[in-house]
Parts: sequence; C-alpha cells; structure tokens
Amino acid sequence: MRLPPLPADQWDEATHQALSAMRDPAANNALSTLARHPALAKAFLRFNVHLLTSSTLPPRVRELAILRVAHRRECAYEWSHHVSMAKDEGITDGEIAAVRGVGEDAGRLDEFDRAVITAVDELEDKSRLSDETWAALGERLDDRQRMDFVFTVGCYATLAMAFNTFGVQLENADQNH
Repeated sequence: MRLPPLPADQWDEATHQALSAMRDPAANNALSTLARHPALAKAFLRFNVHLLTSSTLPPRVRELAILRVAHRRECAYEWSHHVSMAKDEGITDGEIAAVRGVGEDAGRLDEFDRAVITAVDELEDKSRLSDETWAALGERLDDRQRMDFVFTVGCYATLAMAFNTFGVQLENADQNH
C-alpha cells in the first residue's frame, strides 16, 4: 500500500466538502485515499458520480463494462465493489464469470453483452471503437449512451490505474487473511 487511507479524524473542511456527495466515505478505502488530495477528489468524483447516477447508459451495460475494465486491469478493488453492484442490476454469477471469459461461462452472455465486452477490449487496446462495434452498440444504445459508454470505460480505467498504483486494499482485506 503506497498511499494508505487518510483517517477521517485527519480530514479538514475541504476534504469533507470534496467527499460530501459520497455515502459513508470514511468506511471506503478508495475515498479515504482520495481524501489525501481534496481538490482532485472533488473534481474527479463529480465526474464519477455523474457516470454512476446521471449517465444515460443503462446500469446493466455500465456494470458489465466496468467489470470488464476491472478484469483487464487486474483491479481487485474495482472488481469487488462492482460485482455487488452488477448483482444489484440483475447480472448473474454466470454472466459475471463470463465477463472474465471463464470456461463454460464464457458463452452465457447474449450477442449485445458480447458487443459490450468487445467494445471495452477495443477501447483498452486501441483507444477507439471499430465501425462494427460502434454499430453493434447502436443496436440498443443511442449516440449519447455510446458517448457515456466511452467515458465510463475511460473513467474506470483511470480508477483501476489509480487503485492499483496507490495499493488501495479491500475494506475487508484484514478479514481475508
């Protein structure tokens, strides 16, 4: 862990203000780590909260995309938090396993869900979507939703990079050892 969470008793007013939109930030290692840089946290979280709560992207698509980013970037923190969010959106354990391309479960995603996975892979590998993948997403998503999709993948790729670099650990990591 390069940047440990900043204990809540060390937060100043700027930190409290930066994290005010978040639920129980002191209990969240990612938010408590971002508390070390309140101005950055405030700016970034405004964007991140928009993607989670105000985006035009259907929540199921958002969570499949975030899980694929977390898998590809080997971000256990992001993966763990978004598995529960995916389940809240009705994504099954088999579909979650399929996001990782695990064994027999890899075939559990429908054609559109596979297009979502392909889109994440293309954005991660080439920083763009092919015409075919753009069109496949357009079968169910309008232009604004596809824009939200691209920004969601980019945002969660950035978060995965930050979490992995800073060494953000799962809140229950002590219980797992």
